[in-house]
Amino acid sequence: MIQNVLAIYLAVINLIAFGMYGADKQKAIHKQWRIPEAQLLAVAAIGGSVGAILGMQFFHHKTRKWKFRLGVPLILAVAAAGVGYKVVNRYIPSKEVMDGNEYFGTSGGEDAAVVLPDRLEQGKALVKDGTAYVEYATAKENLNDHLYKSDEEQQVILTTAVDIIKLPYDSNEYTTLTGNGSMPYQIVVSQDGNVYIALDYLAQYTALQYSVEQEPLHIIINNQWGTKTFSDVIKEESVRLDADIKSPILKKEATGDKVTVLEQEEEWTKVLTADGYIGYMKSKKLSDSYEEQVTSDFRAAEYTSIHKDYDMNLLWHQVTSQDSNDALAADIQDVKGVNVISPTWFSISSNDGDISSLASSDYVDTAHQNDMEVWGLMDNFSTDIDTDTVLGTTTSRENLEGQLITEALNYQLDGINIDIESLPEETSESYVQFMRELSVKCRNNNLVLSVDVPSPYSFNEHYSQKELGEVVDYVIIMGYDEHYVGSDAGSVASLSYERDGITGTLENVPKEKIISGIPFYTRLWKTNASGEVSSEAIGMDKADQILSDYKVTAGWSSETSQDYAEFTDEDGNFCQIWLENEASIEEKMKLVQEYGLAGVAEWKLGFERSSIWDVIAKYVN
Repeated sequence: MIQNVLAIYLAVINLIAFGMYGADKQKAIHKQWRIPEAQLLAVAAIGGSVGAILGMQFFHHKTRKWKFRLGVPLILAVAAAGVGYKVVNRYIPSKEVMDGNEYFGTSGGEDAAVVLPDRLEQGKALVKDGTAYVEYATAKENLNDHLYKSDEEQQVILTTAVDIIKLPYDSNEYTTLTGNGSMPYQIVVSQDGNVYIALDYLAQYTALQYSVEQEPLHIIINNQWGTKTFSDVIKEESVRLDADIKSPILKKEATGDKVTVLEQEEEWTKVLTADGYIGYMKSKKLSDSYEEQVTSDFRAAEYTSIHKDYDMNLLWHQVTSQDSNDALAADIQDVKGVNVISPTWFSISSNDGDISSLASSDYVDTAHQNDMEVWGLMDNFSTDIDTDTVLGTTTSRENLEGQLITEALNYQLDGINIDIESLPEETSESYVQFMRELSVKCRNNNLVLSVDVPSPYSFNEHYSQKELGEVVDYVIIMGYDEHYVGSDAGSVASLSYERDGITGTLENVPKEKIISGIPFYTRLWKTNASGEVSSEAIGMDKADQILSDYKVTAGWSSETSQDYAEFTDEDGNFCQIWLENEASIEEKMKLVQEYGLAGVAEWKLGFERSSIWDVIAKYVN
């Protein structure tokens, strides 16, 4: 941009200079007032010297005056020398060497930088009493995301597939599910408002290797394994901060040194040196790149999952009282093919992590006699609790986990189903930690752990489906409430909404862990004369009865893959309904088969009619 502007300027000023010398010549011929000589010299001095010389020669003007014969060429020579210096200097490499402490962002003492495989993290570590530590956030984001920090309880928790390890601040001690232990160094250090974790300890549970470099103090960490690209230095060459010969020098690499290639272009190559500098070298000073395998002997404990060798057909049962439990046998007499029933027995009842329970041994016996496993559901629907407080406080979270496991074992449940809804975004990390911890305890007690999640969209990414899919046995997509109480009128679960939920979840969760949740209910929408919208959730038979009462016939909507009807009721309300019936359910079941999912889950017992089970049975075995 600047070069273009300069070129235009020089072209214009030289044309002006040429014109001024021509104009002055004409004034001299016609004995008119002349252009002052100072102006003619000035226009040459400000860049128009070439135009001035051409004007002198072309118009034969001022060629006898020494101050023009010598002055204008001298101005041109000086300008040319300046341009020449700029051009030559542009190609002379800078010899400036950047201070190492400035590069690494260190100031001496215990503070250290962290060099990761592809970037530098300034001031994110320390070396204390000979032990290397990395800042908690850097460790969690880059090395092991199964860390969880609680400043309130002054501890870091490391959750593996089989254990929950508590690491108190500024202590050599730690606790696990099976006992206590200690290390010859402080495992977690709290210093100057930051929390650091010892790399030696973290390396026991993480695939990483590290080395400590002195003066300036920095820690080189590698946690990327597999194929890496390297190159050898052909001739001693500088490593520069940026891909520019004017950029300061970080260090020099000797002939034969081996560097890791991060990015490679024709002129410059971004490299990581063996001693932890990330910068740029001239590509011509490096050998052809080559690949090598970089391996680690570390083996993490594996997340084992309970996976059934048959398709899942789970039926949610909304239990609100002991009467609901007692009516199970009658309620399921027409049910076919269901192999899991999930009663809504448990609800978080206090911020201390207590739960209310409607669990029943007779219910479990009845379910088992009908070849149904029982996965007790826990929700957070009570208005008396704060989900962030419960899950974000370690003592409350552990109490909740303990009570769930105790109830499951006491009543001989086969699994636990977690239904945390309206999850605050700020609770995401604590929610994932809760599921990780609960998964360890379920795994240790041979209990199936499933979790209900909304169809994935940008506004609910904090449900962290990928992390959940790693630790639970099944992820159940709640593929309904596309339209809900308070929304505009519309389908509860159009086929495209169901498909989007499945494909979105498949991006993060293996298909053999995904269960597609479908509705047995629809909503009757009413819009009054004022434009106010209300709705009521109703089952299949009731929806058909309403259409019969109003003598309305529903027609197939290709947009939603459902039967749709509209009518005006006796109060003048405009009514709309998108039906869930055999036809719509079959379309949804085809998706389960198409994507090879683990099965289907239905909300809820009592909203269906008996013929629906024959439709579902065609697609799950």
